[in-house]
Amino acid sequence: MKRLVLGFFLVSFFSQLSAQTEPLETNREVDTVSSQEQKIPGAKTSQRKPESIKNTQDKKARIQDYLIISVEKDTTYVDTTLTIYKEYKYNYLRRDNFGLMPFGNLGQTYNALTYNFQNTSLMPEIGASARHYNYMEVEDIYYYRVPTPLTELFFKTAFEQGQLLDALFTVNTSPQLNMSIAYKGLRSLGKYQRQLTSTGNFRFSANYQTKNKKYFLRTHAVAQDLMNQENGGIKDSSVENFENGNPEFLDRSIVEVNFDGGDNAENILKGKRFYLDHTYDIINKRDSLSENKLSIGHVLTFKDKSYAYSQNSANVIFGEAFKTTSLRDLVTLEDFYNQFHVNFSNNILGDLQFNISNNNYNYGYDNIVNISGTTITNRLKGNVFSAGGKYHKQYRGFDLKGELGLNIAGDFDGNFLKATASFKLNDDISASATLNHSSKAPNYNVLLYHSDYKNYNWNNNFNNIKTQQLAFQLKSKKYATVSIDYSTISDHTYFKKEDNLIKAFQNNSTINYFRIKLENEIKFKNLALNSTILYQETDDKDNTLNVPQLTTRNTLYYGNHMFKKALYLQTGVTLNYFTKYYMSGYDAVLAEFYVQRDMEYGGFPRLDFFINAKVRQTRIYVKAEHFNAAFTGYDYYSAPGYPYRDFAVRFGVVWNFFM
Repeated sequence: MKRLVLGFFLVSFFSQLSAQTEPLETNREVDTVSSQEQKIPGAKTSQRKPESIKNTQDKKARIQDYLIISVEKDTTYVDTTLTIYKEYKYNYLRRDNFGLMPFGNLGQTYNALTYNFQNTSLMPEIGASARHYNYMEVEDIYYYRVPTPLTELFFKTAFEQGQLLDALFTVNTSPQLNMSIAYKGLRSLGKYQRQLTSTGNFRFSANYQTKNKKYFLRTHAVAQDLMNQENGGIKDSSVENFENGNPEFLDRSIVEVNFDGGDNAENILKGKRFYLDHTYDIINKRDSLSENKLSIGHVLTFKDKSYAYSQNSANVIFGEAFKTTSLRDLVTLEDFYNQFHVNFSNNILGDLQFNISNNNYNYGYDNIVNISGTTITNRLKGNVFSAGGKYHKQYRGFDLKGELGLNIAGDFDGNFLKATASFKLNDDISASATLNHSSKAPNYNVLLYHSDYKNYNWNNNFNNIKTQQLAFQLKSKKYATVSIDYSTISDHTYFKKEDNLIKAFQNNSTINYFRIKLENEIKFKNLALNSTILYQETDDKDNTLNVPQLTTRNTLYYGNHMFKKALYLQTGVTLNYFTKYYMSGYDAVLAEFYVQRDMEYGGFPRLDFFINAKVRQTRIYVKAEHFNAAFTGYDYYSAPGYPYRDFAVRFGVVWNFFM
């Protein structure tokens, strides 16, 4: 609660300070817009160039001048409209969560119903992937350019004694310098025992350019902490009472969970990151026949992460422990990354980049572990040097992009190649094809792990995970969007319960994975049916990659202006459904999902009724979530032993202020 109040106070304070700021007259061209639009909550693609100072003097700033810039320099602008896609993004993650099954409490993890094996990373990650859905990476931070100060407030109620707030403030102190500050905070007690979540994401970003437009700088700093209490799921003895809808147990706080008050288990992911990306133009020439540009650049990233699992007393669910009380596992990762690149642009050759980089990493624990005479090291540390390049060219209606990277020295081998060709058939229909190859080491927690639980100690020497993906997309706003991809995965790593204990494994055979997704919207006057259907097939003889064959979301809604267009109303019903499959289980010690083949889950509908409204720059959201819970059966789970949410009514707002 204190962090939520602090975040709101900071934004309000800076908003008051900015009241004296003069409007910024935009005077530079907008960067080329690309498909990054879907990543930015509440953004529209900018199709025009901001007007010059001379043309915009004595005029009010337009919404298209409030720019949002991604790490890839794709530019969109603030969007205050109300669409069905805003409804899909109005959630804890602030992005469309189709293909994710939320857990019972807001701020807990999500069970993945689908996977995308496209990858352009050369280094392992810390692990604890279940805690990372709301962890903001470099590509999740945005930069701004605004003619007047801009504030956005996002609020949504949570489950019992808490709320969700995301507050952003950004201002241009001059045409050359923009700064933004933001904080996203959540506290939610949850309906079941020992289910409290408390998370915080602080962000600061700035971008700067010199008056002669030769030097450009973008930087950000973030601090994040994502804490979840863990209850181990409901006890086996409680499953019958839950699934039968026993009235005595509809008060979920009395349902028995595996970790009672004496266990007091929780895990927490913390992270700090500093990021700097700056370039200097050496040559920027234009003549009647050609355009040449040569620049040099430097990217620096320093990140410090830690993951901890703590528990007051040992629980037999995780096997034997070295001690019976005050268990605590703590792992840290420090990663210092430097990249130097040279960029050359020519209207004939296209845009070329060559880069070299270095990763200095240090992952591990304070102490060495010895189990039955076997010593398990406590550190993975060293340097990895890599080289890579990028290419972009527009040629005869085609937009061609390519990117590659290769580790050339160090303890981790790795490489990737990604190539994309897109073509706009007409004003409505576009097509694209993407080829991606990747070879990358497994995450650090798969290679090395220490715990006070004896079973959770290993030092694995696994092969690189190798993936190939071929993807196609045909996109039309008028008809439908069809996406198809086919992936092969070799040496896939996974967690699995063996002899009732979780361990890390590697599948040495090849997995074939096929997906096809259809998205379309049918409109009739003020009514519309928006549908997303995903079909998946896997060929995996070891059953290490399990997904539902069919996942669908269908929304029937009504939208219309009222009160002389002073209010826009949107109301409807959304159906979410996925077929039964061997849903992955959740392990609280690792904060990871594991493969299980004991029981299938799924096959239950989730119906949500919503009423949304827009008044000026304010969007108001009210939703009756899972209103069918009481009459379609209590067989809904987010993971084995972890029930999904019961019926609940929640509301909130998104409010933009332009000064």
